Amino acid sequence: MNPLKHKELLRGILASTLIIVGITHFLAPQEYAKIVPPIFPAFTSVYISGVFEILGGIGLCIPYLSVVAAWGLISLFIAVFPANIYLALHSDITLNNIPHSPLFYWLRLPFQPVLIAWAYWYTRNPQDQRGAEAIANQWNKIDRLVEKK
Repeated sequence: MNPLKHKELLRGILASTLIIVGITHFLAPQEYAKIVPPIFPAFTSVYISGVFEILGGIGLCIPYLSVVAAWGLISLFIAVFPANIYLALHSDITLNNIPHSPLFYWLRLPFQPVLIAWAYWYTRNPQDQRGAEAIANQWNKIDRLVEKK
């Protein structure tokens, strides 16, 4: 299997996982609300992040949107990181379908940069992503127009 096929397989895995997890934000919002730091509106944050997980997952699968979707996912992964920190700091919180272990909560934290890097991979080399090169070409045209002024 060539590297491009690996990249596309991993794109499908990331996209489908995000769509499924995004949907669970609407099926069990109370679980996600438990880990939202109190300075944020819990359920609003859960629903917004769920919408953007679904949109990001779908966007990764649409060639003309994949680069923009990847940047949006990077922003999302950064935005939800405080919830993961909050969970690690408050080990008394229990979540359904997630092992209740303070060690597990702490071990989840380094995975966030992995998700960010994974999404970042789809912002690189748009010419190798079917359709995404069209967006890159448009941005290049805009850059050239701006430089002429």
